[in-house]
Amino acid sequence: MAQPINEAALDQLFRTARTFNGYFDKAVTPEQIDAIWELMKFGPTSANSLPARLIWCSSDAAKEKLAALSSGTNADKIRAAPVTVIIGMDVDFHEQLATLLPHYPAMQDIIGSLPEPVREVMALRNSSLQGAYFIMAARALGLDTGPMSGFDNAAVDAAFFADTPKVKSNFISTLGYGDPATIFDRSPRPDFDRFNAIA
Repeated sequence: MAQPINEAALDQLFRTARTFNGYFDKAVTPEQIDAIWELMKFGPTSANSLPARLIWCSSDAAKEKLAALSSGTNADKIRAAPVTVIIGMDVDFHEQLATLLPHYPAMQDIIGSLPEPVREVMALRNSSLQGAYFIMAARALGLDTGPMSGFDNAAVDAAFFADTPKVKSNFISTLGYGDPATIFDRSPRPDFDRFNAIA
């Protein structure tokens, strides 16, 4: 039976973790990128669908290409971050289910028979979950993130997913070692009773 993790771990993952607008000039290594994936892939998705498709923009050229398609202050954040990740979603994720869900091979045909808009909703929901797992995996490994929208999805899809037209961008996130000077005081987090009910 699993045991509660300690208070320091809870702080690192939730209570003192923040969304960063800028980072220290310290590289994120390919080994760290791989380690994030090796954790986040274990997060649950419907039918083990794993529809997220990630592009890790670490080169100046890739970051500049993405920054040019982003709005407001996001462009400068992307350029300055060690890495910015595009969390995409494969609308045809069902094509991988023969491998990902081997104990229920019929699921590939069941989901494949659904209208594309239905599959897109499934891809959006589950890739969003995987994006959250990415954030938590990065925090668990001592890194920080800055998830954001504020970019031209269609243009990003054309620029980064042209060879996989059924993959669409969901959201993006910077990644690195967060600089506390780039954040403001934490916004309010309400008590349980404001947004919850036990039925």
